[in-house]
Amino acid sequence: MTSAQRYRFWLAGLAVFGLLLYLLRGMLLPFVAGMAIAYFLDPVVGHLRRAGLSRLMATAVITLSFFLALALAVVLLVPLIEDQVVEFARRLPDYMAALGHHFRPLVQDLLHRLNPRDVDRLRASVSGYAGDAVSWALQVLRQVLSGSLAVVNVVSLLFVTPIVTFYLLRDWDRLVRKMEGWLPRDHAATIHAQFKEINRTLSGFVRGQAMVCLVMAVFYAVGLTVMGVDLGLVIGLSSGVLVFIPYVGHMFGLVVSMGVAFAQTGDWNLPLTAAALFCAGLALEGYALTPKLVGDKIGLHPVWILFSLLAGASLVGFLGVLLAVPVAAVVGVLVRFALTRYLTSSLYTGSDAA
Repeated sequence: MTSAQRYRFWLAGLAVFGLLLYLLRGMLLPFVAGMAIAYFLDPVVGHLRRAGLSRLMATAVITLSFFLALALAVVLLVPLIEDQVVEFARRLPDYMAALGHHFRPLVQDLLHRLNPRDVDRLRASVSGYAGDAVSWALQVLRQVLSGSLAVVNVVSLLFVTPIVTFYLLRDWDRLVRKMEGWLPRDHAATIHAQFKEINRTLSGFVRGQAMVCLVMAVFYAVGLTVMGVDLGLVIGLSSGVLVFIPYVGHMFGLVVSMGVAFAQTGDWNLPLTAAALFCAGLALEGYALTPKLVGDKIGLHPVWILFSLLAGASLVGFLGVLLAVPVAAVVGVLVRFALTRYLTSSLYTGSDAA
């Protein structure tokens, strides 16, 4: 088989894999989730095996402990979140009235400074954007209810994901050895080296970033709740989860918490305190947690992460968001490898010596 035929074979295989991934995206969520959890927990299983447990026993202990802890967190947090959401909904008319009382003079003064034609144009634009925003929100809600988070998929997440996680954890080493045996012998060493680099990048980002998100979610949720900000638990947990998107989690929490705090109190003391909390959280994440847990050598630029998340969501929906960072890590490693080969080739040097 010539080199051109090999390239065509691997490109065709990659195209078929991408097509199958796109066609089956509606039922892959529990399997992708189970694979991600198994990858996350595999080092823990390794530690238990070195402590003397068999692979099967270590897998059973870790899988059971993880999903029990997850279920316990849901049981404890859902009632608290529900109470905060219901109370916030009850107070929402008062908050809107308070915001209107504070900002109405500013809006009226601004309208007086504009000519009537500009005012009409501004009102028409605001009405149009508001209608577009409502339509977009309804479309997103409809996709969520009928797409990857439909009832069937939620049930499959609850029952299929633990099974997938258990079997992948149990057979992880055997699967890795089997896949290494399938590599083309002429390039096995090179491919193995790239897989090691991909694993280093993924483990550094996914496992480390998960710990960062957990710590920041607890930090923000506890801080806002202690301050007495309405919806503090919901805002804090949401901000912590979104921290894996560079700066988005912090900015989301800062804006929402300051807005809710100002509507709640009508003065700037509580909003500024919430802003101080998020500034402290940004410093904690940037100077302590991320360097310690994630490191600065994973090779995933924040812009590349943002692009991959948006591209994954646009192409495959919620499943694409889950796959975005792993795919970005793989592509990043392969691009760096290709660039290294290019810089040592005759295409770059202009000679045939390389």
